[in-house]
Amino acid sequence: MINKKIKEIIQGSILVKQQLLEDVSMQEKVAAVIEVITKSFRDGNKVLFCGNGGSAADAQHLAAEFSGRFYKDRMALPADALHCNTSYLTAVANDYSYDAIYARLVDGIGVKGDVLVGLSTSGNSENILKAFEAAKTKGMITVAFTGATGGKMKDACDYLLNVPSKDTPRIQESHIMLGHIICELVEENLFPTS
Repeated sequence: MINKKIKEIIQGSILVKQQLLEDVSMQEKVAAVIEVITKSFRDGNKVLFCGNGGSAADAQHLAAEFSGRFYKDRMALPADALHCNTSYLTAVANDYSYDAIYARLVDGIGVKGDVLVGLSTSGNSENILKAFEAAKTKGMITVAFTGATGGKMKDACDYLLNVPSKDTPRIQESHIMLGHIICELVEENLFPTS
């Protein structure tokens, strides 16, 4: 019985990824995000990530792929996840509201040409929506990783990568796959093998 359930879960994950494999429009959007992030780094800008819960973990993971390394030994790229300073996070959540945690930091450190990547399986995370609003006022580019509908983030971002699923674990598995594709190909663009 448990082996059957394990197989069903794996099959569900494969099915979502199969849909992404066959979705030319999604591949074009991912390619556009790769170009935008490549240009941002080339121009001396940074990429900021934000999310909640598992999506915060994914945000931190992807930021580390840029600031650390992906495949190549190369210079660090300026990327960070906005939730990593717990003193800041708890102060702003306490003094203002949890919805303000990312917007205030974007307002403080974001500049024109930076990219803000928000991860939310529902697409409705209020703190990310407010961060996107703040990013727009700074002339930043916004990228949303969401589930199937895109939620409210669909209309609040420049680039929408909406995974064709309503199942949170399957969405997050595809978010990290798409994130890894972006990290790998941005790294190739910036540090081509001679």
